[in-house]
Amino acid sequence: MVAASAVLLAGALFLAGCSGTSAEEEMYNALEKAVSAESSFEDQQEPLVELEKKENELYEEIISLGMKEYEKIVSLSEEALSVVEEREKRAEDEKESIMDSKEEFKAVEDISKNLDDQALKSKASDLQKLMQQRYDAYDALSAAYNEAIALDKELYQLFQKKDLKLEELEAKITEINSSYEKVAALNKEFNDFTEKYNKAKMDFYKKAGIEVEQSDAKGKTS
Repeated sequence: MVAASAVLLAGALFLAGCSGTSAEEEMYNALEKAVSAESSFEDQQEPLVELEKKENELYEEIISLGMKEYEKIVSLSEEALSVVEEREKRAEDEKESIMDSKEEFKAVEDISKNLDDQALKSKASDLQKLMQQRYDAYDALSAAYNEAIALDKELYQLFQKKDLKLEELEAKITEINSSYEKVAALNKEFNDFTEKYNKAKMDFYKKAGIEVEQSDAKGKTS
């Protein structure tokens, strides 16, 4: 999404504190499957940032032109619209990845009921709450981003009007700026929950006696 989106960090198992297929190890497997399901989410981050950068360059070029260069404005606007559509597609791919992660994470609730240690069970419960908050934050972020994309499309369609008035353009730009301020705030909330979850997951592994090496994966994009 806009700005940066934190990703789930993988925990590479190199030594289990218990043997067999214990509930703790089943939890590890379920939690890491949720991470793997979000691999496509990570893959979308850099391309989205590049597309946003390209679109911004086109926007700056458009507003630097006068109406005497109307044909060029139309051409650039159409190019910008295609970039917006590509952003929209990648955002949808990103969302599907999060939905896959949600499906994988459902197994955690059932597995956590088999944990004998009450302190560990409590940590597992905290993990589930954090992840649900993270998913909820993403849903709000995704909806806000889609609204912003719709406004971007309206802007580039406006640029193609020969009788476009300055007041109309300024009103649309103000609306877009407000929309992206909302996206940025929701993105920060999503990042915060992701970081809290990553930390809580490693605390759970430590309490469960499962030693892992935490992979940075792609960490946080910018």
